[in-house]
Amino acid sequence: MAPQDVLTALRDKNPLVHCITNYVAMNIAANVVLAAGASPAMVHAPEEIADFTPICGALTINIGTLSTPWQASMMNAATLASAHKIPWVLDPVAHFISDYRKRAAQDLLALRPTIVRGNASEILALAGEAGAGKGADAGDSVDAAQGAAKALAAASGAVIAITGPVDFVTDGAQEAHVSGGAPLMSQITALGCSQTALMGAYAASGSAFDAALGALAHFKVAGTAASKLAHGPGSFQMHFLDALAATQPDDLAKAIL
Repeated sequence: MAPQDVLTALRDKNPLVHCITNYVAMNIAANVVLAAGASPAMVHAPEEIADFTPICGALTINIGTLSTPWQASMMNAATLASAHKIPWVLDPVAHFISDYRKRAAQDLLALRPTIVRGNASEILALAGEAGAGKGADAGDSVDAAQGAAKALAAASGAVIAITGPVDFVTDGAQEAHVSGGAPLMSQITALGCSQTALMGAYAASGSAFDAALGALAHFKVAGTAASKLAHGPGSFQMHFLDALAATQPDDLAKAIL
């Protein structure tokens, strides 16, 4: 199934995506998933995980505003997703900034996510290599992290997606680059986190590699379209959501190198 077929399936299925994400990202992540054609649910209470995760099409976990109760929910949800063969996406936000966060990311990685999405510094650090990240911002180039992504894919069994000016995705055997987007995208808080939620919607609708590639391409195509209408970060966000909804399956090929 090609990425464009995954988008078609996504809109046909309208999958329910269980998003355990950070406080900053909840609103934009939910709107991104809705605009693309899927159904988001921001459920994180430990008491609800056992009932809710198994009925979802996909799970996404973002550790941006990590806390002990949320970590328990993340671990339980990932365990249930694996047990029920539900695809899940890990976003190890700034996992290198503290021992607590680093352990949480490694514990989640050990539960074998379907896809890992992060910036170059996050992927380098997750693979055990030195990076130059500053908080949630990358200090390394996508090119510099490609070798680490391939090694991490081979070790974890996950598809690894590195986001940046030109994205890179690999499952250890096949790989692709994705171009496009707009500089204004980096000025919208949590927009990258919302891409993780979108990747979950794609993962519920197709194979892991094509899902990751399709979600990356959808973001780039929408970003390019929104940049032609926006006058700043505020108007860009509005036009970006419209562009996500307007993107057609055949448009994804424009971004894939």
